[in-house]
Amino acid sequence: MGSDVILHALATLPSSPGVYRMLGSGGEALYVGKARSLKKRVVAYTQPHRLPERLRRMVSETSSVEIVTTHTEAEALLLEANLIKRLKPKYNILLRDDKSYPWLMITHHPRFARLTKHRGTQTRDASYWGPFASAWSVNQTIQALQKVFLIRTCADTVFANRSRPCLLYQIKRCSAPCVGRISEADYAELVRQARGFLSGRAGTVQQDLARDMEAASEALEFERAAAIRDRIRGLTHIQGSDVINPESIADADLIAIHQAAGQSCVQVFFIRGGRNNGNRSFFPSQARGEDAADVLAAFITQFYDDKTPPALILLNHPLAEAGLLAEALTLKADRKVEIAVPQRGEKLAVIKHAETNAREAMERKLAESAGQEKLLAATAALFGLDRSPERIEVYDNSHIMGSSPYGVMIVAGPEGLIKAAYRKFSIKSAMAPGDDFAMMREVLTRRFSRAMAEDPDRAGGTWPDLVIIDGGAGQLSAAQSVLDDLGISDLTLVAVAKGPDRDAGREWFHLAGQAPFQLPARDPVLYFLQRLRDEAHRYAITTHRAARSRKISSSELDEIEGIGAARKRALLNHFGSARGVRQAGLRDLEAVSGINRTIAQIVYDHFNSNTKPR
Repeated sequence: MGSDVILHALATLPSSPGVYRMLGSGGEALYVGKARSLKKRVVAYTQPHRLPERLRRMVSETSSVEIVTTHTEAEALLLEANLIKRLKPKYNILLRDDKSYPWLMITHHPRFARLTKHRGTQTRDASYWGPFASAWSVNQTIQALQKVFLIRTCADTVFANRSRPCLLYQIKRCSAPCVGRISEADYAELVRQARGFLSGRAGTVQQDLARDMEAASEALEFERAAAIRDRIRGLTHIQGSDVINPESIADADLIAIHQAAGQSCVQVFFIRGGRNNGNRSFFPSQARGEDAADVLAAFITQFYDDKTPPALILLNHPLAEAGLLAEALTLKADRKVEIAVPQRGEKLAVIKHAETNAREAMERKLAESAGQEKLLAATAALFGLDRSPERIEVYDNSHIMGSSPYGVMIVAGPEGLIKAAYRKFSIKSAMAPGDDFAMMREVLTRRFSRAMAEDPDRAGGTWPDLVIIDGGAGQLSAAQSVLDDLGISDLTLVAVAKGPDRDAGREWFHLAGQAPFQLPARDPVLYFLQRLRDEAHRYAITTHRAARSRKISSSELDEIEGIGAARKRALLNHFGSARGVRQAGLRDLEAVSGINRTIAQIVYDHFNSNTKPR
């Protein structure tokens, strides 16, 4: 049937470049592909016997075909990557990378710039260097730069209200511009040196520091000379402390793939300014037996969908369409991007190092997966499941005396924790403060009502094989009543209650229709279930704290019409608190930077509607 659908669609397909989408009976995207000629490419799907098993299954499920034409094949490649990341088609190779990458930022402060970590949208009022592979990598870099360039890292509100130097000045990681311990001109020179270093001019910066040290020594300013000497040592340490700091590579990404047991690991190293900004491992979702070149090409197009590629990308495996991919990335970056497979020299050495990291990461993952499979099989035997669970859901609640109540769900499976599937539930029902039973009932009702509406046939892989809740017999009864009300009778439900004195290792396990039991203190399954319970508890606590922080950070100023984030910040910085704003006179309000007479009158009237202006 799918072949007939595709054959019928061919009659109206153009011969121009573009992207095609194979859609299932429910309109869901099954597969997204690009083509230089849509007609010539799609015709291949009308002969399923020539296709691999994965694509034969895709064709059999196809109910309709949609296309988007583009001007060039390179544009089609970029659009294909965007659609794959957004639609997550069932039969494409998928890169599951939802995290944003941190950058190092130096603000364009009119007087004293700030060095800090940044995620999210980049603006014009700062300079950025990166990306870094992790928050740890950028934090380590910031700490090293503080020792060498003494640039402040504190928030502007803290900086504006300092009356004496902070601890960072005492330990020689800041020059204390907040209290005038350094002139504006000298601080600007530190910032200039830091920018030069981050832009790859470390040698020039080091020569400048050496000249300054010699000049200070000749002027008998030995303390200043010693301070500059310490900065030079710190700069040398930064340049030589990373695993990979290739002299012949300024800006590049090193991307290496390793395949084993039908899986792929892609290792990415970020090299910027000749320095290693860290590395990350990726495990694309793929069918067994996918060619390394195909996985690597799919990875690269999706990886750079929301990132600007560097000028050079080094690979450990050749690609069939490397020229087309380079053309597409050049189009995206608005400058030339080169893709190369090194054959000799330092570039070959660093890509071999990346390949070794990919192999070792794959070996660790396979070892962990084998251990995870044994634990899941033992868990299935413990709770009487028919087979090893593919999806375990664990639920917990968090609140303080009923305030900011949240329920959470974490998910685990054969590959470990599935953090992309975690969910938060802000408790909406009116209930007695701290009523854990009512909170659990609301969370489970919302979770499984939605599952029944969105995936009634349980074909989408979103239904659990095992549900674990934090609590004892009471929580188990409340949860069971929800499932009974929804007509769900085939889910195994387990409540895990803490032991006497809340000791880990003495937990009681409650299942419907049988007496509670404990496991031996050294049972591996007990450790496994404890880790799941503790992860749910951690996620519940952090979710609750984040909600409580947002609530605390809210202000009665938010209720005033015309007071946005910038004016709110100006008022709080000027008066110190919402209470100070409430007690301020009209003339005091008018004196705040960014607050004109009209806005000042609005603020004053909000707090003093029954009094005369002062």
